[in-house]
This record gives sequence, structure tokens and C-alpha cells, in this order.
Amino acid sequence: MGIRLRVVKLFGNMVTVKMNRMLLRIEYDGTPFVGWQTQENGNSIQKELEVAAQKLIGEPTHIQGAGRTDSGVHAVGQAAHLDVPLNYSTHSVMMGLNSYLKGLPISVLSATKVGGKFNARFDAIERHYLYRILIRRAPPSLNAFRVWHLKNELDYEAMNIAAQYLVGKHDFTSFRASQCQALSPIRTMKTLKINKVDDEIHVIAIAKSFLHNQIRNITGTLVEIGKRKWMPEKLKDILQAKNRQAAGPSAPPHGLYLKDVIYPESSFIKEN
Repeated sequence: MGIRLRVVKLFGNMVTVKMNRMLLRIEYDGTPFVGWQTQENGNSIQKELEVAAQKLIGEPTHIQGAGRTDSGVHAVGQAAHLDVPLNYSTHSVMMGLNSYLKGLPISVLSATKVGGKFNARFDAIERHYLYRILIRRAPPSLNAFRVWHLKNELDYEAMNIAAQYLVGKHDFTSFRASQCQALSPIRTMKTLKINKVDDEIHVIAIAKSFLHNQIRNITGTLVEIGKRKWMPEKLKDILQAKNRQAAGPSAPPHGLYLKDVIYPESSFIKEN
């Protein structure tokens, strides 16, 4: 069942209200924000969504995201859940939130009913990321702060060969940020591939979960191979070193996009 009960204060009295849990799909430009998660040092996507949700629902409402993107990182398919009164339709939630987000680079693309125990973070079975690298002499104008700009060509085929050493279950300590709070550095990389798309190189990474800065650290290392500073086989040695100092620099945040978050079909409640 998707119905939850919440005790709220209404006209001075505590009453029990029936709530639906909904999954939001969200797009945002991360440039002006400190990241997804609410923080004291600046404005966040989560905070702006919760402000919009409070205006829509009339009471403080927590919005739980599927992942914590860093400052400057973008999303075209972030996922998050929230609880809304039973009489709110998915369409009214999507349109209402967007009306209160007007003027901000955040858009709610859809709202879908899910089970009452659904959790956008813990129920995800895959997270899809894209990293965009623009290769050309001229700097980007329309894509400023949306790609990593490099002037010289990269050997993307060598990058792709190297990337395959990281596919599968490994200890990713060499690609883990020092401030990472994950209990274990073990992760399973389902897909890691490099594509050439016009004048861009795309790094595509798919896994159930990632360590803090894992994709950016991997991308920065792959670029060193693309510059022919290292051979592709170097990735195997870096992985086995289990030492962040063995890997390359971290790629800048503004080339990274959270593209999609995948959930079991059983999570969703079909509308009548």
C-alpha cells in the first residue's frame, strides 16, 4: 500500500492525515548550489525543493534524494521521495512544485506514486552517471560549466581499454575521496565505457552505488591515459595499490551528470 499516516497540527489541534508517498524525477543545473544536500554554508537543491514542498503542502516536508551530488554537479534524472496528502494528484504535485521553483534552475519532471515504505536512496538498484569532456581549441560558451573543456585530443580508445579493468567488484580505495563516509570501499561497477560523440568524450558509469568522488577520480585518471601519460594497463596497478595517491587528479564537478536512478518495478503503484 502507498498510504501513510502522519500526525500534523491543524488549526491548533493534532490530527492524523492520510498521505501518499511519491517519487519525483528532477533535473537541475548544479552550478549555483553547494550540492544536493542541505548544508549551512550555502543554498542546496534539497533545501529549495523542501521550501517549495512546504508552500505546496502547508507544512515542513522532508525530501529524501537518491544520491548526494556535489557542488557544481548536474542532474537530468535525480530521484527523490516525499509524502503528500492523499487528495494530491501526481500532476498537481509536479506542477505545484515547479510553480514554487520558478526562477531556479531546478525542474520536477514527473511525480509517481510508490509504496509507503519506498525509500529513494535505499531502494535504488542502479545509478547511471555521465561525464562530459569537450575536446576543441575554442572554449565553450553555451556549455560553460557543463563540460570539462580540454584543448588537445585524447586517445579515447585507450581510455576505454583502461576502463574495463575497473568493471566488476573491486576495492576502489584508489578512487575514493578522503572525506568519503562509506563503511566499505568495495563497489561493483556494472558498466564503465568511453564513447566519442562529435567533439565530446563521454564517460558512462553504472553501478548500484558509488563512493564519494569515485567517478570524478576515475575520469581524471582515465584522462591521464587519454593524454598517453600512462598505458591502459596502469589502471590495474592503480586499482591494486588501494591508495588515492596512486591515481590521477579528480576531474572538475561541472562535467558530471546524474542521468538516471533505477528501481524495481514493484516499487510503483499503478494509477486507476
